[in-house]
Order: sequence, then C-alpha cells, then structure tokens
Amino acid sequence: MRFRGEEAVGFIETIGLVPALKAADVMLKAADVELISYENIGSTLVTIMIKGDVAAVEASVEAGAIAADSIGKLTAKNVIPRPIPAVGDIVSVHDIDHQ
Repeated sequence: MRFRGEEAVGFIETIGLVPALKAADVMLKAADVELISYENIGSTLVTIMIKGDVAAVEASVEAGAIAADSIGKLTAKNVIPRPIPAVGDIVSVHDIDHQ
C-alpha cells in the first residue's frame, strides 16, 4: 500500500514479531485504517505502519500499543498527522503490496 502523505500515518514498534502481529491485528480492527508496511529493523525490532484519517490512526495506534504491550514489549508508538510527501517514500519501502 503506497503512502503518499495525504493522510495520517501511525507506527507501532515492538521487540519481536508476535507482539507486532498482535498489534497489527488489533489496529486494523479498532478503526478504519489501512496497513502500509512493516519493517524488521534488526535486533528483533519490528515496526508496523498504518494510514488513515487522524482520529482513526490515533485510536488504532493506541489500541495496538495496549495489545502489543499486553503480550510483549512495546518500544515506541507515534502518529504523524499528514506528514510531508517525502515521508511516504520512507514508509513505503516495504509496502505490503510489493511482494
């Protein structure tokens, strides 16, 4: 899913894949958001990236953070409302539609 910066973008970062997957599942069920991509950063850090309108992304990230922290280690969470388009190039490097 290519992100071009027109909407808010949200991030959840965890230690390990299991809490990241739990967060992704909860995030996508909690609000009307779309999964952009994920990133295995190294040292077992995994980041899940979503997009949508600001309120939906905020609600989704909060729900995902709680879910991830309940079964593993949440290391970071963030919402950027309507970031500059160049951010889209960064978060779309591993977009889920690019297999």
